[in-house]
Amino acid sequence: MALHLKTLLTLFTLSWCATFLFGCKQEKTSVQQLQSSITPVIASDLMPYQQRPIEDEVFYFVLPDRFSNGDTMNDKGANEIPISFGGFDPSNEKYFHGGDLTGLTNKLPYLEQLGITSIWLTPILRNQAVQGDIAGYHGYWVLDFTEIDPHLGSNDDLKALIDAAHKRNIKIFFDIITNHTADVIKYKECHGQDGSGWSESGEACPYISLAEVAQGKGYRTVIQKGNEQLKTPAWLNNPKHYHNQGDSTFSGENSLNGDFFGLDDLNTESQAVVEGMIDIYKHIISEFKPDGFRIDTVKHVNIEFWQQFIPALADHAETQGIENFFMFGEVYSGNPIELSKFTTEGTLPSVLDFGLQSVLYQTLIEQKPTALFSTLFAQDGLYKNANQLLNFTGNHDMGRFAYLLAKQEKFSHQEISRRLKLASAMTFFLRGVPVIYYGDEQGFIGTGDNHNARQDMMPSKVATHNAQKLLQTTASTAQDNFDISHPLFTYFSKLAALYHQHKTLRVGEQKVILTQDKAGLLVLRKQDKRDDYLIAFNTAIAEQSALLTLDKQYQLIHPSEQALIETVGEQSRISLPGLSFALYRAVK
Repeated sequence: MALHLKTLLTLFTLSWCATFLFGCKQEKTSVQQLQSSITPVIASDLMPYQQRPIEDEVFYFVLPDRFSNGDTMNDKGANEIPISFGGFDPSNEKYFHGGDLTGLTNKLPYLEQLGITSIWLTPILRNQAVQGDIAGYHGYWVLDFTEIDPHLGSNDDLKALIDAAHKRNIKIFFDIITNHTADVIKYKECHGQDGSGWSESGEACPYISLAEVAQGKGYRTVIQKGNEQLKTPAWLNNPKHYHNQGDSTFSGENSLNGDFFGLDDLNTESQAVVEGMIDIYKHIISEFKPDGFRIDTVKHVNIEFWQQFIPALADHAETQGIENFFMFGEVYSGNPIELSKFTTEGTLPSVLDFGLQSVLYQTLIEQKPTALFSTLFAQDGLYKNANQLLNFTGNHDMGRFAYLLAKQEKFSHQEISRRLKLASAMTFFLRGVPVIYYGDEQGFIGTGDNHNARQDMMPSKVATHNAQKLLQTTASTAQDNFDISHPLFTYFSKLAALYHQHKTLRVGEQKVILTQDKAGLLVLRKQDKRDDYLIAFNTAIAEQSALLTLDKQYQLIHPSEQALIETVGEQSRISLPGLSFALYRAVK
């Protein structure tokens, strides 16, 4: 009996020492005892979606065409609209594959279990079905701004999705476009008198500058016979509402006025266009009641447009009873100076944080110093609110983070998984709002960017996709990939649970405590009136240690395999295994 009591006292002492940053010499040997299971958190456990602020969201970014086919009758679109019919070939990565809004509705329980609270859909309005050797499955070639693309379903199907999501306390965000429409307007100098041809040299239509236009130079527009009224609303069919200056090279003046890959570039400097686009999206808000917009190609539109567009839509959403309608933009730049100006001068509430994505790439793929995080976060004051930035590791344009790792040809599958997991943890626990790119939770890698980063969650028929080994599973994309037991699904759901359980991790003021001039430790502090946390990451492959001077005791709330802490005089030594992270909470 005496031996048993002594054993209990020893275990109690070891557990107490392991829990705190200070004291007790046995700390190193006992810290693992603190590991415990994390109770999943689903959207219905949280504040009602109508009142929930953006900082409480976990986003899931999905291409509906590549997710789940709930209605095979719409696979080819609507044959009564020839230009929006066809383009269905599930064996071709550039064509429609059959996923739709009904399929997404059917899979809401899967997303709920993942811990998702907001779903961001790629554009879902009616597109030109095929152009050249590519189909409009991605949604960025809009012809009709009033109805859903028939390949994805109907307006009623979208309303059913939103209703079903809201019943589960999940928000729906639309991806919208104001920069351009589908490519209908042609130039006689490039495409011939009737618009059906192409330049003899086969080149794109070179950009004509505003200075050249002022001197009388310019393209003569032409619309092919039968295509004069393809767009809705009708005002979009008039070439006077477009720049018509030729193709963009994405630099200087033509970044604003040039045609984005040949798409018809709207003259957003025109007040008629500003008011027309405001009316279009006011109607969408009134008709469908989405919870917010992700706005495409923001930096390719003059900033004065946003100064009218954003406040007008925010005000209209409020009149429709949408209390926390939120908009964020795609500004494809890793420079916080350029990104932030759209949240201040441009009036957008937030943007996708390409700056953070760039630093994740540099530190976890190129293995550069964690000091890069200090440089990045030192510029957070430029933004309207850095806690509302959207954090992501990869996307449908640049490719998945796993692919960006794999193409280096120096990381094993196991190490790719570990680096992906750490990058994902950073999107959750660094300031900002996390975004999961669909399929990452099933170990998708991809074979490139763009079309090759857009695999099917439903059984795929794309041979190159199916030939690729996925992370942490024996499955391939040839199978249905909605496995809630997949290790990465479990990992993401745990990240979401931790994120939801600790409010200060979402909204607390962030301060960098330690970075290194090599791959290694990044230690931050997040605090507000409620709580105080330390967050530590190790981007190196080997264990790293460093001394910290702290004014509080911190309890370990989520250890990595061995998140070791020991007291060294008046300081604390933190030691983290390679490619891991740990969360600590101040003792009250």
